[in-house]
Amino acid sequence: MPEAIAFYTLSVLILGLAILVVTAKNTVHSVVYLVINFLCVAALYVVLQAEFLAVIQVLVYAGGIVVLYLFVVMLVNLKREPEAHQDPRRLGLLGLVLAGAVLLELAGIVVYSYSREPSAPLAAASTVPAEIQGNIEQVGWLLYTDYLIPFEVASVLLLVAMIGAIVLAKRELQ
Repeated sequence: MPEAIAFYTLSVLILGLAILVVTAKNTVHSVVYLVINFLCVAALYVVLQAEFLAVIQVLVYAGGIVVLYLFVVMLVNLKREPEAHQDPRRLGLLGLVLAGAVLLELAGIVVYSYSREPSAPLAAASTVPAEIQGNIEQVGWLLYTDYLIPFEVASVLLLVAMIGAIVLAKRELQ
């Protein structure tokens, strides 16, 4: 019963903070709400007895990703007026075609993931005794076998976000 109360309380907090992240007028306040949201998600992982995920949530998201967001907020001048002209070098059609290609690729990944059977090593891992098989081993095994493509997609998205922040900062310095 106490676990259910903690779960539902944290769920309401997470949803409320997510709404505050999107609706906050001040960007720094939005990032602060995001940090608190990530910490509540880590607490939810602790309630669900996934301690390793809770630690990774705090280290990677509440630590690293939010610091990246804060750097972007500090480097980009948000008080500046919007640009009055359209860039003639902008390739809108090419962007639309590339976005469609990425969408088709993601649809192919989803179809492939649901159509195949679980991998053989994962089925063999279930025969390992419960005292040897822990949270970290299960997460690592799944991350690098069945969820390798989403893991790599997330890393590419983070790389693109970092390159975008650098480009925005470089344009501001010129």
